[in-house]
Amino acid sequence: MTESKSNPLTPELYQYVLDHNPQLDPVQRALVETTVSLLPDSAHLQVAEEQAPLLAFLVRLTGARDILEIGTFTGLSALSMAQALPAGGSLIALDISEEWTAHAREAWAKAGVADRVDLRIGDGLESVRALPAEPHLDLVFLDADKVNYINYWEETVPRLRAGGLIVVDNVFFHGEVVAPEATEMGAAVKAFNDHAAADGRMETVMLTVADGLTLARKKG
Repeated sequence: MTESKSNPLTPELYQYVLDHNPQLDPVQRALVETTVSLLPDSAHLQVAEEQAPLLAFLVRLTGARDILEIGTFTGLSALSMAQALPAGGSLIALDISEEWTAHAREAWAKAGVADRVDLRIGDGLESVRALPAEPHLDLVFLDADKVNYINYWEETVPRLRAGGLIVVDNVFFHGEVVAPEATEMGAAVKAFNDHAAADGRMETVMLTVADGLTLARKKG
């Protein structure tokens, strides 16, 4: 077995990472705190703090103008990406909860990016299938119901422009992908990881960011 060069992520080292990343702005910070205080039982669904500047960085790096987010929750990831969009860019955000996304709408308005975000409430898979079938997306962030990860992948890859990027969160699923036994969602994520890695249309790399993050670029 290849030896890992990763260091154990102690609280001190994690804080060091956050200190050396772009800092959350006041609206982003307030959204994090609001989510934790008002939705304590669901706050774990929010992207990790270091992922917010990473997503913004990827938007700028790729020059993405048309973004799809599948799974918005209270809106931190969408906020970060919308703020990084160039003039004329737009983001479609998909979620099932009016309650959760009410906090997102408020944050987007405070940050002045509400006009860049098209929030669509309903079944995520149906919403993706309702999008134009031709390649038009530059970046997709997938952080929704894990049992449908493969289905989301199969619906978004054809809609992704050549060179476009899919970013997939929770690909470790709390370590269940290597556990002898896994929950239904853990098993679904493990199956998705194998599916994505074997897809000849894409080139993928899995990173040890937060609960695991896969970046996949469409060939062509």
